[in-house]
Amino acid sequence: MNTLGLIGGTGWVSTVDYYRIINREINNRLGGLSSAKILLYSVNQQEFRPATKPEELQQFADYLSDIARRLEAAGAECLILCANTPHMAADLVQKSIGIPLIHIAEVTAEAILKRKIRTVGLLGTKMTMEQSFYRDRLARFGISTLVPEKSEREYIHRTIMAELEKAILKDETRKSYLKIIEDLVKRGAEGIVLGCTEIPLLIKQSDTAIPVFDTTEIHAMAAVEFALSN
Repeated sequence: MNTLGLIGGTGWVSTVDYYRIINREINNRLGGLSSAKILLYSVNQQEFRPATKPEELQQFADYLSDIARRLEAAGAECLILCANTPHMAADLVQKSIGIPLIHIAEVTAEAILKRKIRTVGLLGTKMTMEQSFYRDRLARFGISTLVPEKSEREYIHRTIMAELEKAILKDETRKSYLKIIEDLVKRGAEGIVLGCTEIPLLIKQSDTAIPVFDTTEIHAMAAVEFALSN
């Protein structure tokens, strides 16, 4: 079994889900007391500052690359950034290490194409929705991306930080997200990417008829495939 290197804590709530999903699936496939070989570096999210300006990207990438090299030196055979937003620096981090980085947007794109969907709505932090790194990666697979209106983006970001990152799940917030999803569908979205790994705690496929793509589940399952690839 290959050893997985995870950078988590961004936030800790969804990092728990990564650990649970990966080990659950490894055990389902191998049986007995089987579990994944994981090296986890969990950051202090209070100190975690993703780049909000282009000139900040290199510093942010250096921060993640330092952790990634530590995991590689400790024996990790691939890298998983356990959140969508840090993937703004994924290409720079990949260049700093000799092991593969499993890109969350790429494996999500593959899941989208399996459903024969070409236009999606994207929910996530302001950085994920407003910067181009995620949309550009989906575009490489021929997928067009719609994002919510500015006031809706601000609302989503605010509730992610104040509620979801603390495992606070409110019915009123769920209803607001579902209204935003409805608006994206009216604009042409055929599916919705839950592009923050905490959003799947709030929004489930059972909440809406439109296909939703749980990036936590998709990414964690891709990690399982790598772990068992030998």
